[in-house]
Amino acid sequence: MPRTRKILAWTVCGLILLLAVLVLVIACFDWNRIKPTLNAKVSEELHRPFAINGDLSVAWHREPEEGGWRAWVPWPHVVAQDLTLGNPDWSKAPQMVGLKQVELRISPLALLARRLSIPRIDLTEPDAALQRLADGRANWTFKFDPKDPEAEPSSWTLDIGAIGFDKGHVTLDDQTLNTQLDLQVELLGKPIPFSDIVGESEAQKVTAKGAEPQAYAFALKVKGQYHGQKLAGTGKIGGLLALQDGRKPFPLQAQAQIGATQVELRGSLTDPLNLGALDLRLKLAGTSLGNLYPLTGVTLPDSPPYATDGRLTAKLRDPAGATFSYQDFNGEIGDSDIHGNLTYVASQPRPKLSGALVSNQLLMSDLAPLIGADSNSAQKARGGESKQPADKVLPVEEFRTERWGDMDADVEFTGKRIVHSADLPFTDLYTHLVLNDGQLSLEPLRFGVAGGRLDAQVRLNGHATPLEGRAKLTARNFKLKQLFPGFEPMKTSFGELNGDADIAGRGNSVAALLGSANGDLKMLINDGAISRSLMEIAGLNVGNYVVGKMFGDKEVKINCAAADFGIKSGLASSRLFVFDTENAIIYIDGTANLASEQLDLTITPQSKGLRLFSLRSPLYVQGKFSKPSAGVKAVPLALRGAGMVALGVIAGPAAGLLALVAPSGDEPNQCAPLLQQMRSGKAPVTVKPSK
Repeated sequence: MPRTRKILAWTVCGLILLLAVLVLVIACFDWNRIKPTLNAKVSEELHRPFAINGDLSVAWHREPEEGGWRAWVPWPHVVAQDLTLGNPDWSKAPQMVGLKQVELRISPLALLARRLSIPRIDLTEPDAALQRLADGRANWTFKFDPKDPEAEPSSWTLDIGAIGFDKGHVTLDDQTLNTQLDLQVELLGKPIPFSDIVGESEAQKVTAKGAEPQAYAFALKVKGQYHGQKLAGTGKIGGLLALQDGRKPFPLQAQAQIGATQVELRGSLTDPLNLGALDLRLKLAGTSLGNLYPLTGVTLPDSPPYATDGRLTAKLRDPAGATFSYQDFNGEIGDSDIHGNLTYVASQPRPKLSGALVSNQLLMSDLAPLIGADSNSAQKARGGESKQPADKVLPVEEFRTERWGDMDADVEFTGKRIVHSADLPFTDLYTHLVLNDGQLSLEPLRFGVAGGRLDAQVRLNGHATPLEGRAKLTARNFKLKQLFPGFEPMKTSFGELNGDADIAGRGNSVAALLGSANGDLKMLINDGAISRSLMEIAGLNVGNYVVGKMFGDKEVKINCAAADFGIKSGLASSRLFVFDTENAIIYIDGTANLASEQLDLTITPQSKGLRLFSLRSPLYVQGKFSKPSAGVKAVPLALRGAGMVALGVIAGPAAGLLALVAPSGDEPNQCAPLLQQMRSGKAPVTVKPSK
């Protein structure tokens, strides 16, 4: 028994002595001896030259924060100085990353569970040059030798808790994005509390979630170009990237000018290892929303100058795709206010933008850039080119259909109150925009107009070359006294305007679509008035001339005005265009060429009763839409109505227009008897004009 105890005692003493010797050897070991082996092994694995050029040392320290008996276990603290990592062989620059020093500590107990646990890595003066070629090769991606497919996966795991750093320098040359950036990071004089940047209320919201916001520790400055646009910016960031601890959000603050766009943000990034989530206050401003496309990849329409302020949150690891939400934002687009919520999901096969927008006070002029109908000076101001010729009325600026296939959209827009001039009596707007695989629809597109409604369905197929478009419009119950509020005789009118249009065309602009259009246009006006002063109010100089020639300076009551145009290959031809006034029936024949923007109209009045016109010849309106001319034809007036009856050409159009006759309360609709008479083949003309 004593012999057994002696053997056991010597064994324990031996083990203790062996452990002491091992600890002594490890503590006194010159770790620089393993640098050549370590450098070679890492270089072999990364297929890049790697080197620890300075001193490599390991110090052992207890970790009191571990608590309990674990606090007595010493941890190795590794310090490596002057590290370099080279570039792949295709790069002209020899070095990708340089570090003055790297310091880390390793949990020895985690090694027993085959886990390499590094609670924190501190980087001193990092210097990185990132590069990506046009073919997609990037120096931040590494080539590893393929593993044996039959080999079991490694049971070891790597767990890094946080990365700390100090001043550094990073450059990026990305040919695929046409982006070159130079970023400098410098230590602030003293840390700035999170609440000083984001505000006390925002900081309290973060704290209420159980997080402990870091202070801002570093200043950053960036310059260069992003997606080909000049960039310059400054900002502040924290000093510790907590990769595993969501309770320590990484603070961000920046302001930058990218081309004509200003960006300002402040907030935090959480779970940076997985790019987990963003929570930022984001302000955007620029000359046009369309300029955001090359910066964000989000297809937005051209617009007047804009500014918005809202909260941007992101779930970057969402299984459906990274999700960005711009919440409760407010702003202005031109002179119109804008509010709403938008969500952008980077889903497959295409990302999708959805949400709802509201404008409490919308100016019609701010909608003009959507169809390229704004002025050339406005196009230049938003960074576009001046394309609208001086002699063209229909917008020629092309739709950017090449962008429509990049994403889908489902957005509702409501304009509660439209501010307009006297000649545009729109009151409100609602539309539901859907973009799906390059096909755009506005269904419905609804305006309140002069006490009535204009309902439209617009479909544009961006896949077709050129663009295919179709629009169906229905105008109902436009009140004439609201259409022309400045015209005194109309203020007591109960008359209304009703109309229908169904037009389809091909072309990449409004001008091209209408210039190739096929379809029909019908319109009916009941119980109105006309005069030279009305033409002046409407800005129709040619109409002013025509009315003056027929009626002088008098105001003349219109019982009914009816128009039916057929459109073929952009040529609108009148099937029936007639004004029934208290003194005469006025027929208008001719065409409006939407492709060449040329008018060719003949206006023939036929007097009623015994009251005769002094006008002895028909009138004409000819020339460009932008500057038409009017005059008297050198032929005598003919019995236009009688000729139409003989030819039997008015009965069909008149019957079709009867569908637009709508009841107007107790007031009789004066278009009904006129159209019924024409439908029966009778022209309402009783007396020939004097010769």
